[in-house]
Amino acid sequence: MKKSKKNSLAAAGMILVLLLAGVIFFFTYYQVDEVQVMGSSHYSEKQIKKMVLRGPLASNSVLAPLLYTKQNTKDVPFVDGYTVTRLNRHTICVSVKEKDIVGCIPYLDSYIYFDRNGVFVEGSTERNEKIPFFDGIKVKKVILNEKLPIKDETVMNTAVALSTIFSKNDKVPDHIEFGDDGQISLVYGDITVKLGKDEYLEDKMTRVLAILSLISGKKGILHAENVNDNSKTITLEQEQDENQNSEETWTGGYDEEGNYTGEGEYDENGNYVGPKPQTDLEYAQANWVGGYDEEGDYTGSGEYDANMNYVGEAPTEESMAANGNWKGGYREDGGYDGVSEYDRDGNYVGTLEDYLASEESTGDGTDSVSIDTQNTDSEGTGNGEDTSDNSADGTDEEADAGADYSGDYSNDYSNESDNYDENQYSDYSDEADYE
Repeated sequence: MKKSKKNSLAAAGMILVLLLAGVIFFFTYYQVDEVQVMGSSHYSEKQIKKMVLRGPLASNSVLAPLLYTKQNTKDVPFVDGYTVTRLNRHTICVSVKEKDIVGCIPYLDSYIYFDRNGVFVEGSTERNEKIPFFDGIKVKKVILNEKLPIKDETVMNTAVALSTIFSKNDKVPDHIEFGDDGQISLVYGDITVKLGKDEYLEDKMTRVLAILSLISGKKGILHAENVNDNSKTITLEQEQDENQNSEETWTGGYDEEGNYTGEGEYDENGNYVGPKPQTDLEYAQANWVGGYDEEGDYTGSGEYDANMNYVGEAPTEESMAANGNWKGGYREDGGYDGVSEYDRDGNYVGTLEDYLASEESTGDGTDSVSIDTQNTDSEGTGNGEDTSDNSADGTDEEADAGADYSGDYSNDYSNESDNYDENQYSDYSDEADYE
């Protein structure tokens, strides 16, 4: 009997040892070393892993797909569900199914997210910067999973159309404004884009998105209201920064010790004001691409560039003055050759010949089929007059009027690269909350 009992205990002990060994082998052999995440644009891979793989069993590539796959999620905003699959014994993949969200609007102290059918699918106190924000779509009451009660259906159609355009690129505006008169405005930092009404949106946005990269750092209003089948004119109404240094307003010349050198980057009060602004001539000379002779040797005065392209003589006071108000002569890479069609800030201004022909025909030096850049004083002149200098005297203006962009961007750039009144929703009642 005793021997039989000992044999039974030994057998049981052996089984337990084998089971324990099997469990250890199972969790070791199928240990998850890599987790791949697919289909998530709202959350990072790290966030998805933390949301989905909760618990010690998530580290096993066999058990994780069985225990952590969810077709419906109510605790994760913007996500409908996710599927966990095993790619191999050490790798699993989390495939995320996101909600079809195309935009959001402000509502009380929150943000309402809607899909392309105008259905309210998510509410949050935080704004997702990757989703277009529409200012001007007003609702008095919202119900989850029901269509937003908007009187004018065309407004929602326009919002969906714009969201579709933004989804094709990375240029989502800070916010989109819908006026009561149907006018559409986009805000990109210090640039406000006026699109006008819902007409030729694709054509307008193709040109606007191409131009935005060229006017980086500027302030003002980009007018695209008049783009249609017959006109491609887009105008930048540029706002001049009052603090922007120019030759006339630069107060520097002092060094750090307070001594006046004429080139120091401090003013007489010891404030740093940066280097002295260059005149158009100085800037052109500093960026001139010439200097090579016909044999390809650099002499400093040769009339060829490094690629043996003829660029003529170095810029002089006389050659710059002969260009009048035309500020071109720069290539796309910023080098000055005297004939290329960009200004020193990278704005397209057309050829000198076109400029002179336009000046001769109109008398004002503007090209009617180009994009004109007009400077407006941030304080305003008070009399509606254009304060930019249009005289052909060769004077240098840092914020020069008349920088023209090409009217046709559809081929070259198709692959390219304010405050709102928070009281405008004061008609909402406190009881009109989420239902």
